[in-house]
Amino acid sequence: MPTQELDVSDLEPCEPLQRIRCAALALKSGESLRVIHRREPMLLYPVLEKAGLRWRTLERREGRFEMLVWRADAPPAELESEI
Repeated sequence: MPTQELDVSDLEPCEPLQRIRCAALALKSGESLRVIHRREPMLLYPVLEKAGLRWRTLERREGRFEMLVWRADAPPAELESEI
């Protein structure tokens, strides 16, 4: 199942939210989106939930966050291990 990559860690606010939202809404069943961000995108979570999307966010080294987003109807294989 394809995973798209999106690094928004160098973008200014509101651009990360907009880019993640657009990419996530374009996901098809079975696809996932891996996002690298400099902060946890708390404002994005309600938007994803309303759109029928699920996510998992982990804090990585040096305050970086890694997020995996997918359609609720088809969890990605990556969930079997750490993202």
